[in-house]
Amino acid sequence: MNRQQVIAGAIVAAIAIGLGWALMSGLFRVLRDSNAPSPDAATGEIATTSSAPAAVPRIKATLFFGSEDGRYLVPVEHEIPLAEGSVAQARAVVEAQLGTTPPEPLAATIPTDTKLRGLYLSAQNEAFVDLDASVRTKHPGGSMNELFTVYTIVNAVTTNLPDVQSVQVLIDGREVDTLAGHVDLRRPLRKNESLIAP
Repeated sequence: MNRQQVIAGAIVAAIAIGLGWALMSGLFRVLRDSNAPSPDAATGEIATTSSAPAAVPRIKATLFFGSEDGRYLVPVEHEIPLAEGSVAQARAVVEAQLGTTPPEPLAATIPTDTKLRGLYLSAQNEAFVDLDASVRTKHPGGSMNELFTVYTIVNAVTTNLPDVQSVQVLIDGREVDTLAGHVDLRRPLRKNESLIAP
C-alpha cells in the first residue's frame, strides 16, 4: 500500500467518524427534545404534568373569645380543617382556638404563643389537652381571666365535639392543681354554659 492510499484511507475514516458523531449527536438531541416539556402556545410557559394539591375540606367550628366588657365568653364561627377522627378534630379545634386572632372588639383569653403539645381522649370520652408552659408563665392572673382561659379550651372542645363530656388541662405533660391559683385543674371539667354570652 503506497502513501497516497494510506492518506486516502485516513481521510475516509475521518469522514466516517465525523458522520457517525453528527448522526449520534443529532439522535441524542431528538431524544432529549422529545422528552422535554413543551411551551404552552398561548403563554410561552413550560407546561408541567404536576397538578395542584387538592384543597383540604373545611368545616365551621365555634371558638370563644372574651367580650368587650370582660364579663362573658362570646362564641364565634370560624372555618377549620376537617380532620379524620375525634382526636384529630379536637386537635384542629384547639389549634384554631390558640392561633386565631379574635374579631374586634373581642379579646383573646389565652396567652399569646401558647402551644398545644398533645391531645388525648380516654375511653370515657374525656379529653386531655396538654399545653406548654406559656399558658401559665404569660398568664395575666386574676380569677376571671383564669376562668376564661380554662373554659375557652373546655367549651371549645365540648361544643365542637358533642361526644366529649369533659376536658382536663395539662401543662407540659403533667397534671397541675391550678393555672393561676383559682380554678381547680386536678380533674376533667364540664362545659360551663354560664360563662357564655346570652
